[in-house]
Amino acid sequence: MLIGQTQHSLDEKGRLIIPQRFRRDLGERFVATRGLDGCISLYPLEEWDRLSAIIRSAPIAEGRTMQRYFFGFAEELQPDSQNRVLLSAKLRNLAGLKKEVVFVGVETRVEVWNLEAWEKIENSVTDEDVLEALSNSKV
Repeated sequence: MLIGQTQHSLDEKGRLIIPQRFRRDLGERFVATRGLDGCISLYPLEEWDRLSAIIRSAPIAEGRTMQRYFFGFAEELQPDSQNRVLLSAKLRNLAGLKKEVVFVGVETRVEVWNLEAWEKIENSVTDEDVLEALSNSKV
């Protein structure tokens, strides 16, 4: 399960070291793509296949929007011997990734955030927001 968060630095070539806490669950290869809310999402291949199946089964009107959003920016990545991956400039720019980034495990994927953007989100969520979401859930 992908949980927790870790802060890292993007090197001058745009490479990220995949934190040790996420390496095993992400696997030897994984997919990076545009995430929701301004982050980059890293999907283990098995989870990427599940997402792909959901998108393929959607009605054409919604499906094509999701295909463009997720597949159009997707990159299959394989860490090098130092556990680094090179994210494309396009993905780095979409998420506003600069020097400091935060990896956030959100169960089935890892989100990579610009540090300042993550801090805004982290500081904006209140106990009341969580309680309301929980009370509206079907669990």
